[in-house]
Amino acid sequence: MIKTWIQSFQIKNAYRVNTFIYSLKQLPLIGKVFKNALYGNTALKILGTFYSIIVELISTFLGKFLYLFFLIYLILPMYPSSDGSYFVHLLLFLTGAGALLNTYLFNPTKDKYYAMFTLKMDAKKYTLSDYYDRMLKVVIGFMPFTCLFGILSQVPVWICILLPFYVAAFKILVNVYFLEKYKRTGIVTDENHPVKGVWLWILFFLIFAYGLPYVQIVLPLSFSVLFLLLVVIGGIWGIFYLQKYSKYREIYKIILTNDNMNLAAYQTKNMEKKTVQKGIDVNTKIVSHKTGYAYFNELFVKRHSRILSKSAIKITWVMIGIFFFLTVFTLSFPVWKERINSILLVMLPYFVFIMYCINRGQEVCKAMFMNCDHSMLTYGFYRKPKVLLNLFKERLKSVILINLLPAFTLALGLVFLLYITGGTTQFLDYPILFFSILAMSIFFSVHHLVLYYLLQPYNQESETKSATYGIANGATYLFCYYMLKIRIPIFTFGCCTILFSILYCLISLFLVYRYAPKTFHLKN
Repeated sequence: MIKTWIQSFQIKNAYRVNTFIYSLKQLPLIGKVFKNALYGNTALKILGTFYSIIVELISTFLGKFLYLFFLIYLILPMYPSSDGSYFVHLLLFLTGAGALLNTYLFNPTKDKYYAMFTLKMDAKKYTLSDYYDRMLKVVIGFMPFTCLFGILSQVPVWICILLPFYVAAFKILVNVYFLEKYKRTGIVTDENHPVKGVWLWILFFLIFAYGLPYVQIVLPLSFSVLFLLLVVIGGIWGIFYLQKYSKYREIYKIILTNDNMNLAAYQTKNMEKKTVQKGIDVNTKIVSHKTGYAYFNELFVKRHSRILSKSAIKITWVMIGIFFFLTVFTLSFPVWKERINSILLVMLPYFVFIMYCINRGQEVCKAMFMNCDHSMLTYGFYRKPKVLLNLFKERLKSVILINLLPAFTLALGLVFLLYITGGTTQFLDYPILFFSILAMSIFFSVHHLVLYYLLQPYNQESETKSATYGIANGATYLFCYYMLKIRIPIFTFGCCTILFSILYCLISLFLVYRYAPKTFHLKN
């Protein structure tokens, strides 16, 4: 069993290391210089192993922390709790829902396929070694956080220590039931295809977890502890059942199919395609009076108005509603004027993140690829520099105009709100505030489209294959999120924002004209 576990760990580690090296290979300089030689680099393999260990640690601890913190600990203030009974009650029933959603045993993964059907490993030994490994991680991952949040919720320490074993034991018993079900009926449980009965049980557990405490009905702590102990004892019995069971290979022959293992990715892509297709207006009466690339682009924008311009219009109406509420609130409660005014005078950096969130540039680029470039890039003439650059200019105009509507509303609303809350001693703050918001909108419009043209991340199947594109988007998000913490006067930050946006746009447009004809193509 230990030998099998070591082999399974090596398979997972090799898969993660190769994925890590593949991501490095997508980076512009590294990928061009080293190409496939990266896979034989010892130093990179060691670095990839560290990456694999970090992923393992994150998967062991982070998810458990977030689960207990958000789904239980933050909910507790809603209920009157004094003896820890509410904490245990919530965990008791949520574990039931979690055990049905994440069986581990019936989750079709690529490492299982490689191990059992490519490397011909013993199905039973591999399944059990992998499953026990996961259950051990459940206990280890939950232990520090059940103790932390349990003690903070006044749960006795010994019960906090018992809770992770209860979670693992419950999962074991659920899998015992599904294995016995297959033996009796021949029906295989598949985590990617839960049956209606499973969803009903999940709903039952959620209602009992959150619904009963809402009406102040909660299991007594003594009863909960008795149930926990019984489940843990049942889990020990379940381990013996798993050891005796012999039909693992039969089950995995049924659920380990290529379509099933790629189901999550397929469902995501399929959902995106359906969403985009629903937003297309196929009305043949839609026309354009422009010519050339402007004609081509205008038809695209008009037929995708539900995805592009209409979403911007909805955001605009939401903003109008928010500013109307703030105006009424300010006029009704003058005592808040000074507070709101002091916030507006130094909170302009905060709106960098807001503009990032409401800007439609990234969605527009995705729609452009899925319903235009996805097909057009297969034609040679479409990749010619003149075609690309002319169409880029038309698209840039459209993206900027789409995003300027909510940006103009936000800018005007902020100026008006600043004025009615007491204004500012520097008259230039008003135009600087207004034009800095517009500059942010133009910046993000240019930024997303330029990234799309310089790092075109999609392949023929609409999968993102550019690690550089992901890094660039991640860095953009982190920068905008960091701006939430900055407090700078309107004039100073506004002038810097406008100048930066102008310089960035000029440099970005030069890069597109210089390199886009070489970089704008389908990824392999």
